[in-house]
Amino acid sequence: MENQLAKLMSASVLNGRTEKIFKYVEAYNQMDAENMIADFSDDIIFQNVMNGEKSMELKGIAEFKKLAIEALSYFSEREQVIESKTHNYSTTDISITYRAIAAMDFPNGLKQVDEIKLQGKSIFEFSEDGKISRLTDIA
Repeated sequence: MENQLAKLMSASVLNGRTEKIFKYVEAYNQMDAENMIADFSDDIIFQNVMNGEKSMELKGIAEFKKLAIEALSYFSEREQVIESKTHNYSTTDISITYRAIAAMDFPNGLKQVDEIKLQGKSIFEFSEDGKISRLTDIA
């Protein structure tokens, strides 16, 4: 077990995780759904948590890609900035600032061209083969 932990926490594994996360965030900011999922496992689990409540959960790369493409129409621009990252045994957590401009009116009262600013956290869980197997966004 100790050998397994040493392997998971090795510089090459942690650097690989960091590279995949930064690649995901860059693709997200560029609204590039195809590259967002490049390092996801086929059975990815995605969860969104807002105000302590799970607001969405989906399973599988096809479902995530569908959501990613659908979400492109929600915002005329969007940007996540990584403020910090913390590596754990099989996960890496990032703290982010998020800014977006609404491209449409939303049922919650948000109007087209309104700016959204949030602080959040994303938790990336990695499979043994180095793929992102779970992503949890928390705001």
